[in-house]
Amino acid sequence: MRISDRYAAILDYFSRNVPVAQSELDFGSPYELLVAVMLSAQCTDRRVNLTTPALFRRFPDMPSLAAADVEEVKDLIRSISYPNSKAAHLVEMAKMSVAYYGGEVPASVEELMRLPGVGRKTANVVASIVHGEPVIAVDTHVFRVSHRLGLSRGRTPEAVERDLERHVPAQLRPIAHHWLILHGRYICTSRSPQCDTCPLSAWCLEYGRRKIEKNL
Repeated sequence: MRISDRYAAILDYFSRNVPVAQSELDFGSPYELLVAVMLSAQCTDRRVNLTTPALFRRFPDMPSLAAADVEEVKDLIRSISYPNSKAAHLVEMAKMSVAYYGGEVPASVEELMRLPGVGRKTANVVASIVHGEPVIAVDTHVFRVSHRLGLSRGRTPEAVERDLERHVPAQLRPIAHHWLILHGRYICTSRSPQCDTCPLSAWCLEYGRRKIEKNL
């Protein structure tokens, strides 16, 4: 199967069967989304959603977070992975946002990546959700699913991102990120992928290889 045909079939399936897909992080503003995504690195969305209500009650906006004591922030996010570094990054991110962007979340991926603690994946997620930018964030789920399905052979998240954005139409990129991440979270899981019941198995490169090896 040509890669263009594989992309077309998979995107067509998602478009018809999963017309609504969105982040599972709880947020009510661009500020809350940025903080939640920063906290979600190497941590589950469920854990982040249990943690952020108290954090947002204490620091409801960028200026209040910029004025926060790092130790207090750390205490509020202590159940999150890497609380020390994340607390420091959150406060420094807020200070820079207040100093250079009037306390608002920057619009572009490039500007977002200038903020402390904000890498390319986080910047892409925020730019995509808040501003509808035609970018695809590649986390561990998207990376794994893209390789298994045969959508990319890229060895780095950036290489996979380039492959996905080369083949996924711009208007579908914001939702395509959610399609792939949710598929990886609930069906194409890391340890026990549900290949036999997966609706994408007919176009999956890895599933095809396993069938061939089984019949040898």
